[in-house]
Amino acid sequence: MKLYYSPGACPLSPHIVLCEAGLSAELIKVDLQAGQTENGDDFKAINPNGYVPVLVLDNGETLSEGPAIVQYLADQVPDKQLVPVAGSFERYRLQQWLNFISTELHKGFSALFNPAIPEEYRQMAKTTLASRLDHVANHLSKNTFVMGDSFTVADAYLFVILSWGPYVEFDLSAWPSLGEFSARIASRPAVQQALKEEGLLN
Repeated sequence: MKLYYSPGACPLSPHIVLCEAGLSAELIKVDLQAGQTENGDDFKAINPNGYVPVLVLDNGETLSEGPAIVQYLADQVPDKQLVPVAGSFERYRLQQWLNFISTELHKGFSALFNPAIPEEYRQMAKTTLASRLDHVANHLSKNTFVMGDSFTVADAYLFVILSWGPYVEFDLSAWPSLGEFSARIASRPAVQQALKEEGLLN
């Protein structure tokens, strides 16, 4: 397998899942501004949308979109229990969380990375994002992980998105449970491994 990524961006989530699952994949860094891989390949030929992550399987099949990729990877190692069993109600609950993180948090933070957005819109985006984080923080004040007592792919995704706060001047200190959650996830050996492999830790 090959995982196309940019350090610290959302592909860190499937990278963490790879490490948690004990699966191996070739990591290929992408320069999104240049539209090229570190090997000099045209990234648009791999993903016409031009963004990461992309997972390329040994048979040539490709998957894009982080929530789909992490579920695929987790399903390859069911004994690791990184996702609930397919078809169970809990699996749909996981998908509910993955969709929420993707549409309400990921997109909310992503907008703040754009220096061209008007300040009025930036403040509106932060207000909306804060209301979404209220919900997450309340949930995590009563649960160790997103799905309750067990680590799942949703935790990897949420951890990555929350890590963007300092880069967009969004202070998360108002939500102590989010900080506790991030510290808990960061301490996992698989997370440390993924961070080191992306050059984000010494």
